[in-house]
Amino acid sequence: MKRVLITGITGQDGSYLAKFLFNKGYEVYGTYRRLSTPNFWRLEYLGIFEKVNLISVELGDAGSIVEALKLSEPEEVYHLAAQSFVEASFESPVATGDITGLATTRILEAIRQLCPDARFYNAATSEMFGWTGVLKGGKPLNEDDVFRPMSPYAAAKLYGYWITRIYREGYGIFAVNGILFNHESPLRGLEFVTRKIANEVAKIKLGLSKELRLGNLDAKRDWGYAPEYVESMWLMLQQAKPEDYVIATGEAHSVREFAEKAFEIIGLDWEEYVKVDRRFMRPLDVPSLVGDYSKAERSLGWRPKVKFDELIEIMVGEEVKRWEGWLKGERFPWDAPNYPSENRILTRALRM
Repeated sequence: MKRVLITGITGQDGSYLAKFLFNKGYEVYGTYRRLSTPNFWRLEYLGIFEKVNLISVELGDAGSIVEALKLSEPEEVYHLAAQSFVEASFESPVATGDITGLATTRILEAIRQLCPDARFYNAATSEMFGWTGVLKGGKPLNEDDVFRPMSPYAAAKLYGYWITRIYREGYGIFAVNGILFNHESPLRGLEFVTRKIANEVAKIKLGLSKELRLGNLDAKRDWGYAPEYVESMWLMLQQAKPEDYVIATGEAHSVREFAEKAFEIIGLDWEEYVKVDRRFMRPLDVPSLVGDYSKAERSLGWRPKVKFDELIEIMVGEEVKRWEGWLKGERFPWDAPNYPSENRILTRALRM
């Protein structure tokens, strides 16, 4: 049985990847950040909390990373943990640089010293392209396009991208970058615009909210479905040669289009409910990003199945279901009483 370590296992991608790998027969270990309130609801939601081995790790502490590798003895490492919210990176640029950027070096250096044969996946991002999307006139971006980041988050991810390549080329580690464009699901955090829209639309439908406040409606992104994207991560580490890949749908849609479609699903006119709020505007915002996944299709046999309209239907449908349940007295999976008890956490965690 293969052993795998996933950093950031409690996030959207980490949870979906953990389930995918468990179904592949892996023994799954995952790192999480110790918080006063446990954040395991996604693992519970997917029914895999009891099946994974949890390790408390601080990405700023090289010692805890070393300990995680010793405990897990992984053959594959998927580095997904980060401060991943673009807007927050403008508020905390130094912390973002450390956790999103330098932590990648800490992990790679620990791998180099402890388990150099382990295969390493680094979660890069389409945000690294930044202004290049404009310079190309909205044409799909591929692995050979120039990076021109426009946020502290994107700059930190670009550092992680290059340090991954340096360890691959300098030390011979099997290390790859997955340049994933935006990928969404019902497990997205509420701070992300797609989940925010789906959540508020559901509340409006059920009379629990009266408006939806958004920032830049013109920003265009290439939105895919997260459960499909985590499969591409695994495929990258199964290849004979380590290479970097763009994962995308090849379609760009605006925030306005996303909101319009979401309201259409519940039979309402989006313009009657959406308000532009300058508080949600970023100092710099990438106007448009769309990806070219042709290399992944050729080399990995990967292509997206769920496209824009179906993605929104999935997300809005799930939010409506959750809020209808709440109105009937059911608890959300992330409500405090539904978290595992402290004793249960202590018995599941390998290191606190």
